[in-house]
Amino acid sequence: MRIAELESRTGVSRHALRYYEREGLLREVQREANNYRSYSEAAVRRVQLLRQLQQFGFSLAEIRAILDAMRDGTMDCTQGAALMAEQRAKVADQIANLQQLDELLATEQRRLETSAARQRETGRC
Repeated sequence: MRIAELESRTGVSRHALRYYEREGLLREVQREANNYRSYSEAAVRRVQLLRQLQQFGFSLAEIRAILDAMRDGTMDCTQGAALMAEQRAKVADQIANLQQLDELLATEQRRLETSAARQRETGRC
């Protein structure tokens, strides 16, 4: 498939796909005789995995290490477990921050609701 189809199937722009290719994150690319890029079904799966890992907070360097280990069959379980523990700690921090934000928003919402009720009753804030 050509890059336009890969872009359509993955929702990733052709600029990002070319960047991933330049960075060695996307290697499932063949060059045709006319020098056009040709992508396989494996490229679709690889891009989807890459995007999921990014959404989970993995850096491109971490993703490269994971993809390289998967390609080479050299995934080290101890390193993999440590990487997962790091990501879980990041997620826990994000959850704590979101909970604090939620409490702040709830407090502000209650204050505004009280002010709105007062304004309805008295005609002023």
